[in-house]
Amino acid sequence: MKGIPMQTGVLRVLRATAASWWRHRELRRTGETELARQLERTAVLRDLGYLKQAASLPNAHVICGDGGTFLHLGWTTVSSFAPIERFPLAALAVARGTPFIDIRPVTDVIAFANLPRVARDRSVDPDLSGAGRCVSLTTYIDTVERLGARIVNDPRPRQSI
Repeated sequence: MKGIPMQTGVLRVLRATAASWWRHRELRRTGETELARQLERTAVLRDLGYLKQAASLPNAHVICGDGGTFLHLGWTTVSSFAPIERFPLAALAVARGTPFIDIRPVTDVIAFANLPRVARDRSVDPDLSGAGRCVSLTTYIDTVERLGARIVNDPRPRQSI
């Protein structure tokens, strides 16, 4: 798949994740092994597509907070109520370079709730203000970092001192 070198480790994680889903385990338990394999293969291909998008979209990012982990891919969001440590797809995206914004350290929930959204594409809303406004990922990171968020794979250009 272009943009994502096929690595055994990535496939191994995605396959194990797909096989561990309760529905697939139940199908195997009841003897419907072929259907379980087919559904697992579909899940792996879907997740590989998400990884490809995460690598290619300019505003793709992962956010982890008290409400779970969210992999934002423009118009698509993949989420889990689990922290990133228990959401293999998001952890793989971060390991492959997708920006990660850990908002668990943020304590000012009012200021966080009033933050603008990250634009789904490269467009921003310069005339709007407040929570309905859309900004670039780098502007969002600048703002949320001031509230105490931890940033991994920071996409902002490095500044020399």
